[in-house]
Amino acid sequence: MKIVSMLAKVDPDNCIGCQTCVRVCPVKAIKVENRKAVVNIERCSGCAACEQRCPQYAIAMIKRDEPKVVKVDVNAVDYGQIEKLCGEAKLHPEQIVCFCTGTRAEEIAAAILQGADSPEEVSHRTGARTGCKVECIQPILRLLEAAKVKLTPPKDGWQWYGRTVTVWEIPKAVREKYNWRGFYFDEDAELLDKVISAPKQERRDI
Repeated sequence: MKIVSMLAKVDPDNCIGCQTCVRVCPVKAIKVENRKAVVNIERCSGCAACEQRCPQYAIAMIKRDEPKVVKVDVNAVDYGQIEKLCGEAKLHPEQIVCFCTGTRAEEIAAAILQGADSPEEVSHRTGARTGCKVECIQPILRLLEAAKVKLTPPKDGWQWYGRTVTVWEIPKAVREKYNWRGFYFDEDAELLDKVISAPKQERRDI
């Protein structure tokens, strides 16, 4: 859950319609109309990426009249489906995937099962990726891929950093080459598999 208390406000006198704010917004809350940026108040997550990147200093963060709560109710989805999706993405449901907002894999999975079909929509529904916007793109992409969502990086976005290789995806030749140097790829994968597949209560004890 994330409580959004701030909102981006554009000064049209300073805005030149460069679209920098459009590209950096993780929830696609900004568009340019008549060469001026326009903020969708309902979608804005208050992350301040637009304010920080605007070359004209045309955006300021202001307080919302009423704070907005951003969350997905995990209980509204069959938890078995959540566990299945998380397992296929090699994540356990209780794992925190966005440290900035404290969002767990189970909430991302629930959002996807309810129809979120892009990182931007996941961010809009859960609040994940509206902090630093760097680390949590990885597990979000893994969960979307596990759900068989066809992903195409947005042409107007700068916030997709691609997927990094997980321990399960390291080629056998690489594992064999570096095992003797103190890397324990197979052991790591075995332990992580055990954590992911363990019942909810047992995960805390592994």
